[in-house]
Amino acid sequence: MEMLIDVFTDAALDCIKMLPFLFLAFLLIEALEHYSSDFTKKLMIKVDKAGPVVGAVVGCVPQCGFSVMAANLYSGGIITIGTLIAVFLATSDEAILIIMGNPEHAGKIGILLLAKVIIAIVAGYLVDIFFKKEIAVPHHEGELCHDCGCHNHSSGIVKPALRHTGKIFLYLFAFTFILNLCIEVLGIDRISAMMLGDTVFQPVIAALIGLIPNCAASVILTQLYLSGAISFASVIAGLCTGAGIGLVVLFKVNPDKKENVKIIAVLYGIAVAAGLILEMFGV
Repeated sequence: MEMLIDVFTDAALDCIKMLPFLFLAFLLIEALEHYSSDFTKKLMIKVDKAGPVVGAVVGCVPQCGFSVMAANLYSGGIITIGTLIAVFLATSDEAILIIMGNPEHAGKIGILLLAKVIIAIVAGYLVDIFFKKEIAVPHHEGELCHDCGCHNHSSGIVKPALRHTGKIFLYLFAFTFILNLCIEVLGIDRISAMMLGDTVFQPVIAALIGLIPNCAASVILTQLYLSGAISFASVIAGLCTGAGIGLVVLFKVNPDKKENVKIIAVLYGIAVAAGLILEMFGV
């Protein structure tokens, strides 16, 4: 019983210390999306051959709105399959904010974002050049999803920031408590082994977790990474598949379900390949 109380207290204190950082980060992200989403959409429409580059850079901003926008624009025939893949691979949601909430790990943000952007750009162009005809079907301007994102612009930026902060806090607390309890009972080495630690196959599992279209996936992957249970290569693989609600929107707005499955398969394959390459080079 004493161990449970200690684990509960440690988890609560760790998460409470992150609250100010999380709220400020979400407030900044809400302001960015609230005031720049129209500009970003116009930019994505005009990018043409620079699509994967712009998509990767835009996608790495930590919010889910850009993956939703990309799914809409792709379904409407406005951006290429490579640009869509680049946005999905680069999408950075709660993972960056959680790391920001742990100042001692803040130095890892730059290398993580850089890795995701490089992977997204390279993969985006490769898909457009070599696999466009095999994956994509012709798209025409159609009905887009205007209300399937995770934000309500009429409510300003403070309320959504508070709502997101509260939601992530609950996810963080629940998973941190469970993870700390497992560490106390099993030990970090055994947890890492259960996640195929010290093998090149860990990114395969991490990429599967990343496909869960919910911010809980990012929370799980990031906390496992920060605790040392999974490697940098594995968290990259998991976060590369973590396009969040963008995957759900893709199935909602794009009627060709076979194409959607191909897109997810390609996304997963690229993420696993990137993770395995990083793992083999000991990154």
